[in-house]
Amino acid sequence: MKNGLVIVEDTDRHATLLREAAQYAGGGDAKLTVLAFATAEEIGPGVRKIESIGEIEGVSEDDGEDAIIEAAAAELETFVRETLGETDIDYSVGVDVLSEGYGMATLNAAEAYDCDHVFIAGRRRSPAGKAIFGNWVQRVLLNFDGLVTVSLDEAGGTPGADS
Repeated sequence: MKNGLVIVEDTDRHATLLREAAQYAGGGDAKLTVLAFATAEEIGPGVRKIESIGEIEGVSEDDGEDAIIEAAAAELETFVRETLGETDIDYSVGVDVLSEGYGMATLNAAEAYDCDHVFIAGRRRSPAGKAIFGNWVQRVLLNFDGLVTVSLDEAGGTPGADS
């Protein structure tokens, strides 16, 4: 692995995923790109927080999209720093605004950040649930040209798990 992409939210489960990715990256001096997704609704007018990374202190809806994304990236940086502690891992953080489903956004981010390994948290679904509702993790597994590490949990995963 040269560059891994880690899709996170501010949860214990995602913190564990991030620590695992960092341990993997540390073994080969790889870089990590830690990314949180936000929807246009989460950063648009009338919105008071970005769900995927928690409350953003000192930013109001009047500050505009760029200020909200910048503040969200600072919150994400804090989450990563607190999760990884003292580390030699080379990492960068970012917040991407979704214009498509999680699956396509993850694939596009992996390409944009030149990643050869993706770390994501999914959730278990029945075969019927996958067929009816789709599964963004499955889209990444089937379409990413590299390694994918998926952390599965009975109760959780990334919201917006349509595609």
